[in-house]
Amino acid sequence: MELEYKDHLSPMLKGDIKNYLIDIDGTITDDVPNEEPERMVDCIPYPDALETINRWYDQGHIICYFTSRTENLKQITIDWLDKHGFKYHSVLCGKPRGGNYHWIDNHLVKATRYKGKFTDMVEKQVTIEVFED
Repeated sequence: MELEYKDHLSPMLKGDIKNYLIDIDGTITDDVPNEEPERMVDCIPYPDALETINRWYDQGHIICYFTSRTENLKQITIDWLDKHGFKYHSVLCGKPRGGNYHWIDNHLVKATRYKGKFTDMVEKQVTIEVFED
């Protein structure tokens, strides 16, 4: 991963490389709650998710699975990703449950809501909430 350091600020990825933070349950496979971990082993990945995410990885983007699964379910999750051939750099557990996320960061953050299909990204103009200038 090539990073740029400017004026001793936090590093930034070079070029058009993106850090994809991708949810698992309900996004790349069926929505399986933490309370039913036995289902996590046998759920089937969404084919378009596998193909698209692996293409992003091959293009040099950073793939991190950011899931509400708890830390004790991390190895089950890693085994499932590996079994189905997902390429990735890291897996983060413990994302807050409940949705309605509003991420505040000193870096640019873009969000895409999964609505049943993975495709290449397209540009759209949307209304968002931001801090007052």
